[in-house]
Amino acid sequence: MPRVRRCRYQGCHNFAMMPNHYCSKHINYESEYRQERMKFVKRHSNPQAQWRYNHITRNRNPIKAEQNQFYHTKQWKDMREIVLNHDYHLCQYCKALGIVKEGNVIDHVLPVERFPDHMKDLKNLVTCCRDCHYWKTRLEEKYYGTGLHGKPTENPAITDIKLVAQLTQKLKDANAREHS
Repeated sequence: MPRVRRCRYQGCHNFAMMPNHYCSKHINYESEYRQERMKFVKRHSNPQAQWRYNHITRNRNPIKAEQNQFYHTKQWKDMREIVLNHDYHLCQYCKALGIVKEGNVIDHVLPVERFPDHMKDLKNLVTCCRDCHYWKTRLEEKYYGTGLHGKPTENPAITDIKLVAQLTQKLKDANAREHS
């Protein structure tokens, strides 16, 4: 008996014959889907780079190693679950801008690198989407001087989620103008 799976085309419940992901009616989408998957595979298929990131960059100093170790504890997993449930799995930065978007990343409003005392503070944690987390990290690099090559600044702490969202949006817009 041939192996089958459900067609990936939205609303279609027909079977697709493996290794295809689309049924015979929607097979013309198969090549586009495979090209998208290959972009992902090429980007994430360098095991040496992955090993270097996980073993050297993440543990570049004792403080970062301790932080990384914390993210593998039951305490962190429990805290993460509490925050996700509290925020209803919605990105709080998008929500502050009037956008409803699902989030599955837990972010420290005050970066742990600058404010290590707030690492285990539930009030310092919010749910966010990957896009907002990326741009907030860029904001922290500029504003607080965090990151691998950052020089710490004396800027005051920003705890207002709406302000963080607005500053992140400005940074994102400036970057878009710069690259257009």
